[in-house]
Amino acid sequence: MIRALTARRIARAAAYGGGGLTALGGVTFGLLVAEARMAKKIIQATPYGDPPVADRVYGAGSPGDPIAFVMMGDSTAAGLGVEDPDETPAALLAAGLSAISSRPVRLTNVARSGARSETLAEQTTRALLADPDVAVIMIGANDVTARVPAAESVRHLDGAVRRLLDAGCVVVVGTCPDLGSVKPVMQPLRWFAQRASRQLAAAQTIAVVERGARSVSLGDLLGGEFAANPGEMFSSDRYHPSSRGYAAAAAALLPSMAAALSFEQEAEVLPDRRRGEGVLPVYLAAAEAAEEPGTEVAGTQVAGRERGPRGRWATLLRRHKAGDKVADSVGEGLDESPGPDGSATTTPGRA
Repeated sequence: MIRALTARRIARAAAYGGGGLTALGGVTFGLLVAEARMAKKIIQATPYGDPPVADRVYGAGSPGDPIAFVMMGDSTAAGLGVEDPDETPAALLAAGLSAISSRPVRLTNVARSGARSETLAEQTTRALLADPDVAVIMIGANDVTARVPAAESVRHLDGAVRRLLDAGCVVVVGTCPDLGSVKPVMQPLRWFAQRASRQLAAAQTIAVVERGARSVSLGDLLGGEFAANPGEMFSSDRYHPSSRGYAAAAAALLPSMAAALSFEQEAEVLPDRRRGEGVLPVYLAAAEAAEEPGTEVAGTQVAGRERGPRGRWATLLRRHKAGDKVADSVGEGLDESPGPDGSATTTPGRA
């Protein structure tokens, strides 16, 4: 309940221009500073070049007009940590969406390594040039590590989501990952990083759902199975995900993308109380989602009304449980066949 109320205060501060709470609550003593510097040094000891470029049409041989898909956000959205373009989350999502829809998908990735939420305004301007049908945003980790006030971060995200929705684009936001599982981060910094990232993720969810988009908890991007299997789920810098880690994140996001684009009938996916799903005020749903990787939160109605005594109604759905086998559509969408010019062309996999 405390996290839920805190997230609601941050979201309100973002909406009304307040400063909100800082990521680490003002903790500045020397131990945390020293540990943060050490963790940064370890992470940067494995340098990367630019993320692989995956922009192209996926499922080019499929009938129909291409679905315009734009990826936005930070290094995780850009795919830093893998060398093969097809292993980036944007490519996995584009291929999976093509397989589900049986239509080509045109990917444009405007995400940038090191990006904070303040860069979303510029990214949105570039994204809108692609006339997108759907946008996925993965942002927040750099805001936490830079101690950007959470309300400020959420305000930038809210502005980007609003502009995209106003342009007729559906939006799915992968919320801030759980930074408490990053191996170079030691205690007590790890505890504060986890608290700050989950707090930001919950506040992001409230703002996104209030605006009319969907959020998906990406705590599993750096937590859960990642903590148990860091050698497999992290890349060599022990900070960015490996190809398997990106596949898990894509599998968590893909069902929500399909539902947002009406490729999955909402009536067929009803909340199951046995799995902790249900309809809640958005601030409570946001707090639960931050604790459970792979959980979607989207606005809904109760008795024909969008709002109740405690705010906006939201549906909590666990479309993909973290740690499960990656959705078949993600992998099958990456079958390759020679293109007309002899180059590899990604085609949709089996339905």
